[in-house]
Amino acid sequence: QVRLVESGGGLVQAGGSLRLSCLASGRTSSSDLMGWFRQAPGKEREFVAAVSGSGSPTYYADSVKGRFTISRDNAKNTLYLQMNSLRSDDAAVYYCTKVGYGAGRKEYEYWGQGTQVTVSS
Repeated sequence: QVRLVESGGGLVQAGGSLRLSCLASGRTSSSDLMGWFRQAPGKEREFVAAVSGSGSPTYYADSVKGRFTISRDNAKNTLYLQMNSLRSDDAAVYYCTKVGYGAGRKEYEYWGQGTQVTVSS
């Protein structure tokens, strides 16, 4: 079993920055796709960013392009999300995910508990 634990959330002023981390434990594969989703109150979960096993390519939602950067350190089994120029609509619970594929289809999917990001004006 793989366990994902997010950290780094908190309160930040609009225009500020936060760096989220996701630590993976248990049996894990560095080839797995990893990414971030978020869910704001009253809204559906939405995709934020993803990164391939080797660290590239990366993928971003249009709403965060140029402001957020996703990266991973496979030696530390850790995924990161650097968030800059934060604005009020970035406030949400951020979830880490790890997905493995086999034979062209999703084989398994793991999720963390989430970390709260609050942006004050």
